[in-house]
Amino acid sequence: MTETRQRPTRAELQAAAGKTVADVIAPRLKLLFCGINPSLYTAAIGHHFGRPGNRFWPTLQLAGFTPRLLSPYEERELLRHGYGITNVVARATAGAAELTATELSAGGRRLLEKTAVYRPGFLAVLGIGAYRSAFGKPDAVLGRQPEPIAQSVVWVLPNPSGLNAHFGLQDLADLFRELRLATEQALS
Repeated sequence: MTETRQRPTRAELQAAAGKTVADVIAPRLKLLFCGINPSLYTAAIGHHFGRPGNRFWPTLQLAGFTPRLLSPYEERELLRHGYGITNVVARATAGAAELTATELSAGGRRLLEKTAVYRPGFLAVLGIGAYRSAFGKPDAVLGRQPEPIAQSVVWVLPNPSGLNAHFGLQDLADLFRELRLATEQALS
């Protein structure tokens, strides 16, 4: 059942700058979703993809990753399905544009280490620009990447933020569904 809670105040949002949100992670997941970094709203509530306009949770349902629409407060339910969530950069900002190239590159190294430790079958980086910066792949395109990260198959998908007007909800769902089908095929 989805849950609604009181929205953070302006003061709570401002106080969330620089905070982090705990990973939803476990060893040997089927798939680890990797956002760019937490928004102030997400950090204020302490749950991934928390901003109401973010399309991550509806996309997961439409793409068949979850049987129903989960709320950010139910993020740990993903573990039951073999999925987790982390970020390239842990620091919360008002927008990803506030991140430096150095932060993204360091985040890529941390993600490589995390992937080596937790060993998910697939790693999905949600944001082509972040992937390109974090891993020094300026020509990367959406979809499956030719090189793994620490033995995990890598997919790059669009950022599901409501600010990403290049992709509608159905477009996101279609791209995410391709990944879901690939993970299922790899496991069969």
